Amino acid sequence: MKKVIPSLLAALLLAGCASAPAATVETTAPVQTTAATEAAAETAPVAVAKAPVYTSRFDSETVITLSDDGLTVNGGGETDTVYTSHDIVYYEEKNAYESGNPYGAGSETDMHTAEEAQAHTVVNITAPGAYRLSGKLSAGQIRIDLGEDAASDPDAVVELILDGADITCTVAPAILFRNVYECDGDWSAETAQPIVDTSDAGASLILAENSRNTVSGAYVAKIYKDAEGEKKLCKQDGAVYSYMSMNVYGPGALDITAENEGLDTELHLTINGGDIAIRSQDDGINTNEDGVSVTTINGGNLHIIAGLGTEGDGIDSNGYLVINGGTVVASANPASDAGLDSDMGSFVNGGTVIALGSTMDWAESDSNQVTMNLQFAQYQSSGSAIVVTKEDGTVIFAYDPSEDEVLGENMRQYMGAVISCPAFTRGETYRLWLDGTVTGTETGGVYTSVTAYSGGAQMQYTGTDVGMGGMGGPRPEGGMPEDSDGQRPQPGDFTPPDGDTGGQPPEKPDGDAPGAPGDGTPPDGERPTLPEGETMPDRQPPEGGQNAAGEASTGFYMNDMVNAFSGITAV
Repeated sequence: MKKVIPSLLAALLLAGCASAPAATVETTAPVQTTAATEAAAETAPVAVAKAPVYTSRFDSETVITLSDDGLTVNGGGETDTVYTSHDIVYYEEKNAYESGNPYGAGSETDMHTAEEAQAHTVVNITAPGAYRLSGKLSAGQIRIDLGEDAASDPDAVVELILDGADITCTVAPAILFRNVYECDGDWSAETAQPIVDTSDAGASLILAENSRNTVSGAYVAKIYKDAEGEKKLCKQDGAVYSYMSMNVYGPGALDITAENEGLDTELHLTINGGDIAIRSQDDGINTNEDGVSVTTINGGNLHIIAGLGTEGDGIDSNGYLVINGGTVVASANPASDAGLDSDMGSFVNGGTVIALGSTMDWAESDSNQVTMNLQFAQYQSSGSAIVVTKEDGTVIFAYDPSEDEVLGENMRQYMGAVISCPAFTRGETYRLWLDGTVTGTETGGVYTSVTAYSGGAQMQYTGTDVGMGGMGGPRPEGGMPEDSDGQRPQPGDFTPPDGDTGGQPPEKPDGDAPGAPGDGTPPDGERPTLPEGETMPDRQPPEGGQNAAGEASTGFYMNDMVNAFSGITAV
């Protein structure tokens, strides 16, 4: 395994949250504008990671134009290395082989007819190179297979460039990297760690500049070998699936709609850019080698709504999850799952992160960017804005899901949230607000500047110990229950948690933001002053991490890089 510290973390810039300055707000809002507010916008230093940019290792490209009427390769017909077939791998309509051995772990919901499978066209890519795809394939799969020996061949590399591609597959993954080079061929659980270099990976997915690409894919439930012991022959969980480590580069856009999981690899996944939207019945992103896999996000804009079925995490790594940059917005199933989930630890080192769920896998304490782990006393609406301000009223973080095209389509509930932003600073005290109206400049609901904020409810907390696993405790060994095996959720099995409205946002808590002195809002737009000779008290939580006698506090003090707050309610 190649283990190097990415050089992208060395790039340090002066910027605010999502590279934006702190905002000024109207005096009618629950936070106020002061001279200190304007000064803070100019002086707050934060670290911003620069993600690697795609550079092809090949001198030329093969141009593939997709069509339901046929395939065009470099303006001509099919070739020896790019051709179509009708041999897609799918979960058949049977429970056992002719030998009597069980066929697989799936159910009737996972099965497909031979006629449905035969209607799908497989576009085969069987040689190394850069391939630029455009056009529409209404029923088919892009399958990259360089042969059984490819895993150990560093030249067995395919760069799949999506440039206005629209691919739909209803019986299996729409894009499948089957056999390419595995850059971490000597991996082991004993030597695994959260830093891994996938720059030489044989699978790369590139989203061409100014392109919008659409992938709608299914999955293949676990199929057994025709032998005793129920040994796995095949299992492909995601709409985009790679058996080997994979890189994703921007700067284009990719929309993934998944019948099961969205973007999956069997080992490592590194996302370096792109505007990626994922809507999935189960996990949005999954890397599935237990104790080994590393999901790394260095850049891009990821908006994920997962668990549209009975379960599903926003991002689920069976090993490590490392966020070094970009914007990550992930919402999990409200019943029992997390926006971020990893078996070996989730590390937030940069970027802007908003992760919403019920059982939470909290950011690790040795993350390199100040992060807030928030555990609420009651379910909150994922349709409500989340705003963080300084004590003087400076808005340094704002996210409004109603402006997020992905999450805005399905308003749900959450009890746990992980939020992080480059503007968060250790040693500062912040105020937390929910709901209200945010005015300013945003991308996907994440604000880069705020000109006004009003109508929000101020939050308070009573403890600083959220505990691992959140309200429901951790999932068994950090993964799915033994009998689920990553299979597609079955309709009718989901029972919403108490208070869940079945996809509708609940009514917001009574009371807008306070406006009288003494309730946490500076009077008349000015910061309060202390009597002569007195100093501000030390806001550091007492030993044991709990306010005295569970007393409520509206001051969210950033004592460490990762800070936990529990029992959060409206003031």
